[in-house]
Amino acid sequence: MRHRNSTQRRRGFTLVELLVAISILAIVAVLGWRGLDSIVRARGTLTTQMETTRGMQLAFAQLQSDCEHITRPDVLNGRPYLLIGNDRITMVREVFTENQPSRLQVVAYRVINGTLVRRESNVTRDLVELDALWQASTSDTDTGGSLGLQNGVAGMQVLVWQNSGWRQAVTTINTVAQQATGASQDPTGLQVALLQEGQKVPLSKFFLVGEP
Repeated sequence: MRHRNSTQRRRGFTLVELLVAISILAIVAVLGWRGLDSIVRARGTLTTQMETTRGMQLAFAQLQSDCEHITRPDVLNGRPYLLIGNDRITMVREVFTENQPSRLQVVAYRVINGTLVRRESNVTRDLVELDALWQASTSDTDTGGSLGLQNGVAGMQVLVWQNSGWRQAVTTINTVAQQATGASQDPTGLQVALLQEGQKVPLSKFFLVGEP
C-alpha cells in the first residue's frame, strides 16, 4: 500500500513543469494578441481607405454631372466658360428645372486647406449678371453656397483635351480667344487627378465636356 501511494504522488506535475506550461501559454497568448491587434489595425486601415475611395467617387460623380452640363460656347457670346488653374476648376453650366427655361450658373472647384470644395453661384439668365458671378468666382470673392466634398486632398491636377492633345496650363477657355490664337477647337474632355494625403499615386478620372 505504501508503495502504491508513493507512486501515485509521483504522477503529479512538478513545479518546473507547471512553470514551463504557464510560459508556453503566455507565449501563445502574446502571439494571439499580436495577431488580433494586426487584424484590427489592418481592418481600420482598410475601412479608412474605403471611405476615402467612396468620397473620391462621390466627388467625381458630382464633377461628371457638372462637366456634362457645361454651357455651349455660342450661348455666352464669346464669354469664358471654363477656367483651369492650379488646384481649381471654374465653369459655367446650364441648370434645368422642370417647367422652366434653362438658366446659367458658375460652379467652382477648389482645394482649400486640404479640402476639395465645390461652390455654386445663383442661377441667372442675364449675361451681365453672369459676368459679375464669374468675376466673383474667379477672384474668390463669391459668397455662394459651398460644400466640402473630400478631406485630406493634397492637390488636384487637371488636363484639358483640346486640339487633339492634353494641355496642362492655367487656361481660360474662351471662344473669342481661341479664334484669335487659331485654337478653334473647343475642349472635349478633362482629366482630373486628386492626390490624397499620404498616398503616392493620385486617383484620376476622365470626363467628357458637354452633353455625352
